[in-house]
Amino acid sequence: MPLALLALAVGAFGIGTTEFVMMGLLPDVADDLNISIPTAGHLVSAYALGVVIGAPLLAAATTRMSRRSVLIALMALFVLGNALSAVAPGEISLLAARFVSGLPHGAFFGVGAVVATGMVAPERKARSVSLMFLGLTVANIVGVPAATAMGQALGWRATFLGVSAIGVAAIAALVVLIPRENAPAPTTGLRGELAALRSVPVWLALGTTVAGFGALFAAYSYITPMLTDAAGFADTSVTLLLALFGVGATAGNLLGGRLADHSLRGTLFGGLASLVVVLALFPVLMRTPVTAAVSVALLGMAAFVTGSPLQLMVMEKATAAPSLASSANQAAFNLANAGGAWIGGLALAAGLGTTSPALAGAGLAVLGLGVAGAAWAVDRRRGAAAVGRERVVAGHVPEEAERVRG
Repeated sequence: MPLALLALAVGAFGIGTTEFVMMGLLPDVADDLNISIPTAGHLVSAYALGVVIGAPLLAAATTRMSRRSVLIALMALFVLGNALSAVAPGEISLLAARFVSGLPHGAFFGVGAVVATGMVAPERKARSVSLMFLGLTVANIVGVPAATAMGQALGWRATFLGVSAIGVAAIAALVVLIPRENAPAPTTGLRGELAALRSVPVWLALGTTVAGFGALFAAYSYITPMLTDAAGFADTSVTLLLALFGVGATAGNLLGGRLADHSLRGTLFGGLASLVVVLALFPVLMRTPVTAAVSVALLGMAAFVTGSPLQLMVMEKATAAPSLASSANQAAFNLANAGGAWIGGLALAAGLGTTSPALAGAGLAVLGLGVAGAAWAVDRRRGAAAVGRERVVAGHVPEEAERVRG
C-alpha cells in the first residue's frame, strides 16, 4: 500500500478526534460558558450540520482543483475551525466555529477515498479506503480519550489547540507524501459530477448508508445508559468500554476492506446481517457485565465492516464523477447519525426499556438490507439489459428476451 495513505489516515485521525471529543467535554464547556449541558449539546449538532452542508457543497465548489490541492485546502479549513473553537469567547461564536470545523469533514473523506483508490490496483481499492478510515476508528481508541483527558486537565480550549496541531501535521503529510500526478483535477467538471447524482443506483447506495449506519447510531447514542442501567457498570468504566467499541470498529474496518476486495456485495450483506443479529441480541447481552462488554466491541465490528464497501459502492455507481457522490456518502453517514439517534430516542421515550434503542437499530439494519437488496436487483436488471443490447447488436435476439416473449 502507498505511504501516501498515511497522510489521509492522519487527517482522518484529526477529524475523528474533533468530531467525538465534544461529547466528553460538554460538562466542561457548559461550566466555562455558563450554559446548560443540553444547550452545550447544540455544539455537537452544529458540527454535524457543517458536515452535511459542507460535504456536497465543497466537493462541488472544488471540481476544477486538483484533488491534492483540495485535500490540503480542506485540512487548512479544519485547522482554522478548531483554532477558532479554542479562542471562541462565547456560545454563539463557538457554535459558528464548530460549524466551520465540520464543513471539510465529508469532502475530505469523499475526495480522499477517490485519491486512495486511484493509487492502488483495482483488487486493493476497498483496502485502500479502509486504511484511510483507519485514522477515524483509531481516533476512538486513542485520540478521543487523550483529547478528553487533555481538556479535563488543561481546559477544553487546549483540546482544540491540540487538534489544530494534528491538522497542521496532516497538511505537512499531504504535501510531502501525495504526489501531484496521483491526485489530478477531475475531468468531468461540476456538470458531470452533478449528473452522477441523478443515478438511481447511487441513491440506493446512499440509502443503504443512511439505514445501515442509522442502525448503529440508534443504539450507540444511548450506549451509556445501557451499560450503566442495564449491565450495571459504574459511570467511571464507560470511557474504557467505549474504547472497546473503537477496537471493534478498527478490526471491522480492516476486515471489511480485505473482504470487500474479494466480494463487495457479499461483504455488505454479511455486515448488515451481522449488525441485525448483534443489535437484536443486545437485550440479552446487556444482562451481565462480561457479555455487555463483548457486545460493545461486536457492535463496532459489525457496523464498520460495512464502511469501506458502502463508500466503494457509491464510487462505483458514479464511476465517471465519483468525488461529489463520494462526499455525499459522508453526508449520508451524518444523516444516519442524527436520524438513528432520533429513532432510538423515540423507542426510549415510549417506555420500551433501556435496551429498546438497540431493537430499533435492528429494525433499521433490516431496512438497510432491504435497500441493499433493491440495489442488487436494479444492478442485475441493468446488467441483463446491457447483455441483451449487446446480443441484439451482434445480430440475434437474447435468450432473456425469448423467455419474456414466451
